[in-house]
This record gives sequence, C-alpha cells and structure tokens, in this order.
Amino acid sequence: MKISATIRLKRDVLDPQGKVVGQTLKNMGYENILSVRQGKFFEIELQENDKEKAKKIVEEISKKLLTNLVIEDYSIDIEK
Repeated sequence: MKISATIRLKRDVLDPQGKVVGQTLKNMGYENILSVRQGKFFEIELQENDKEKAKKIVEEISKKLLTNLVIEDYSIDIEK
C-alpha cells in the first residue's frame, strides 16, 4: 500500500527558501506570483493491507521523524 505524507511549514513560520523561489520566479518574468511556500513530500510503500493500520504507521513516522512539530504540519493521503 502506498501512502504519501506532505510536510508544510505552519502558516506563522517564515519560509526563506519559499521566498527565494518566489523572487526568482518573479525575476524570470512570472510577475503574477503572489507567494511560494516550500515543503517536503514523501511516498511510503508499506507491506500492510489494513488502511487504518497503514495510516497509523505513517502518522507515527511523520510525528517521530519526518516532521518538526514545532514549526511544521503534515497531511497523509492513502493511494487507492
């Protein structure tokens, strides 16, 4: 089963990398860019058939390793 975890900075947290990407895009001529926020995306394949168990495992992984819960949020999507 494949599950994806998307990690994003919380709204109140400054995103210097996203700001640089946004400015670079404007410098490239994309003047309609309002803002850019950068994050991380993980695709995790598990040997698990139970969707609830798989989601719980990826939530644990996200909380313990992938996400800095002080400054980041995460979301999990189970592929069908």
